[in-house]
Amino acid sequence: MDSIQVLGYIGALIVGLVLGLIGGGGSILTVPLLVYLLGYNPVIATAYSLFVVGTSSMVGTYQKHKKGLVDFKTGLAFSFPSFLAVYLSRRYLVPGIPETLLSIGGFSLTKGMGIMIFFAIIMILASYSMIKNRKENLETIGSQPYYKTFIQGLAIGTITGIIGAGGGFLYVPALVLWANIPMKKAVGTSLIIVTINSLIGFIGDVQTLDIQWTFLLIFTGISILGIILGVFLSKFISGKKLKKSFGYFVLIMATYIIYKELK
Repeated sequence: MDSIQVLGYIGALIVGLVLGLIGGGGSILTVPLLVYLLGYNPVIATAYSLFVVGTSSMVGTYQKHKKGLVDFKTGLAFSFPSFLAVYLSRRYLVPGIPETLLSIGGFSLTKGMGIMIFFAIIMILASYSMIKNRKENLETIGSQPYYKTFIQGLAIGTITGIIGAGGGFLYVPALVLWANIPMKKAVGTSLIIVTINSLIGFIGDVQTLDIQWTFLLIFTGISILGIILGVFLSKFISGKKLKKSFGYFVLIMATYIIYKELK
């Protein structure tokens, strides 16, 4: 095992710690870690991220369920259009993207570059949601017709399928505003959707990609250990301050990704 691989496994532990401490952000760390430190192709990295985040979120769902913070009925109902979009994105949309998206003069925008820039844009949106101050009890509106939720679920699922993210930062406000669920319960309920979306999206990847199972399972196992440690440490650390600090870190990383891809 070389030093780069050791650093990668340390990174896996940090991914788990972040998930355990703030309940999200795993894919925001996993994809850049796999691409820039371990040298994986962005398509492979987003696939691995889906497995890591999906498996880790399953552990998180169990932990939230023990505290009574999971609405299974709403989560499962909302997950249907989302996992459908994630699966179709990973099975057909991502493999169908041409290797060269755009060529202008001596500059070529490749598929991998395009995925990473799109990922960075989503990271910027995620950082904003983490940095801005939210009221703990958001005022909600009445539940909307399911066909609207279905369309919105398809949209979010497609985005998360392309970038290989769990999408928790998108699903939490959706559950609060559309399903009329209190914030704390929305966080736990979103983990169901993230688990289903990520693992079903990964199934689409298994059919088109060559997966290095030994590495992936070790990486995921270390991330789960990180989650357990993170949940324990969350009792002693202010989640609000930590989330805002992580938001600024994500913003810096997103800026770095755009710079690195376009330089």
